[in-house]
Amino acid sequence: MTTYYPPIAYTVSAEEDGMLLKTILQKRMDVSRKLLSRLKLTERGITLNGERVYISVHVRAGDLVEIRMETETSEDILPQPIPFPILYEDEHLLVVSKPAGMIVHPTHGHYTDTLANGVVHYWAQKNERYRFRPVHRLDQETSGVLAIAKNPYSHQHISEQMLAGTVDKRYIALVHGVPAPERGDIDGPIDRDPGEPHRRIVTPDGYPSLTRYEVKERYPYASKVELKLLTGRTHQIRVHMTSIGNPLIGDGMYRHPVYEAADSSSASALAAELTRVAALDAAIGRQALHAARLSFTHPIFRRDMTFEAPLPPDMEELEARLRQGQETTQN
Repeated sequence: MTTYYPPIAYTVSAEEDGMLLKTILQKRMDVSRKLLSRLKLTERGITLNGERVYISVHVRAGDLVEIRMETETSEDILPQPIPFPILYEDEHLLVVSKPAGMIVHPTHGHYTDTLANGVVHYWAQKNERYRFRPVHRLDQETSGVLAIAKNPYSHQHISEQMLAGTVDKRYIALVHGVPAPERGDIDGPIDRDPGEPHRRIVTPDGYPSLTRYEVKERYPYASKVELKLLTGRTHQIRVHMTSIGNPLIGDGMYRHPVYEAADSSSASALAAELTRVAALDAAIGRQALHAARLSFTHPIFRRDMTFEAPLPPDMEELEARLRQGQETTQN
């Protein structure tokens, strides 16, 4: 027997009297063409006042339009009892705080111990059927807020908000040095590094990429920076901060330039800087990057929502270490 998620309903207003049902679905309920095609093939996918109808019919004021999506599961993802903090959940969305070191979705050669494995297990324990649909990704070593859609409609709506630039994603990073100026935009096209395809670089021929940053706290040899992504390229924050000379502390891929400089020099001043940089990198062992806040409009309730995740313990400890012994200046 076919089972469905709870229906998404819409009541036709007096101003919409006489419109085509197709227009209501696409222009008022914002159903994408892809989802609409899918719903048309589903027995109870589209109903008008409880009855299955063609989308070419005309609606009347007060009519109840409902769409229903079939329940799904991620059958290719092995459920595992992996704990993760839940920030928010309803029948349409799950928002979590992803731990550092955890991959979001299984990949080739890494099929277990991911966030997806833990989420699928969590739903199974509650006897709920959903397909794992993250609406964005975080690098394995990046911690913080991650939203997961529970149905195609929710995924479509948040994805469209991201494409429109209306989703506000804020990150906190601890970086080497202090950016100058202390607030501004990094506008640098990003593409793959021809020599190392898994890396990204700023290059004139790359894809447009824009990051807004602001120094929130200064330390003797480092700073705490808040960043807002205005585009969503792979490794964007890490690449952009490295491009202005302030790589993230602990980042093993986009390292401080002193490492390469030290290979070709034995100057004592350079050696001292290398020791200091290496000590900070070793203090955390992953890039010091945290997705602190995520804001978007709820796809069903249509209200603005903001989700926040506090700094994880390893970044708090690094922050305390940076403050030790000397005064800092806060903005």
